[in-house]
Amino acid sequence: MERKAKRRFTDKMELFCLAYVETGNASEAYRRSYNTSNMADKTAQREGYNLLQNPLVQARIEELRIKVMERHEITVDTLLAELEEARLLGKETGKASAMVTASMGKAKLLGLDKQIVELTGKDGAPIETKSTVKVDQEALESVLARL
Repeated sequence: MERKAKRRFTDKMELFCLAYVETGNASEAYRRSYNTSNMADKTAQREGYNLLQNPLVQARIEELRIKVMERHEITVDTLLAELEEARLLGKETGKASAMVTASMGKAKLLGLDKQIVELTGKDGAPIETKSTVKVDQEALESVLARL
């Protein structure tokens, strides 16, 4: 028998959405919202991912993000202006890495940084991959200080 999809938005889902908007990490949001004391990390990762696939959760996360952006008057234009300011400061101080980071941040905001990589394993089967993002701490702190 096929299991029915949950159509009701629960209090725990709300907690998950709030934690996800705060952290940007589905596993951490799941751990903060549900009892995971006897749960393997992989299970929390999978459950967090599954919640992100729920249309009710997706809609609530989008609502919360919009509220945060409105409260802090964050728009693509304001973020682009801040990144341009950081890029110019990097140029003035001779810090090429700060300039590149700011330029890449602008590209990311505008959706120009899409990288498509197709990886296949034995016999064309998919392989498990992990992505790591290195953040320029100084540039991040500079942007966050303005919020």
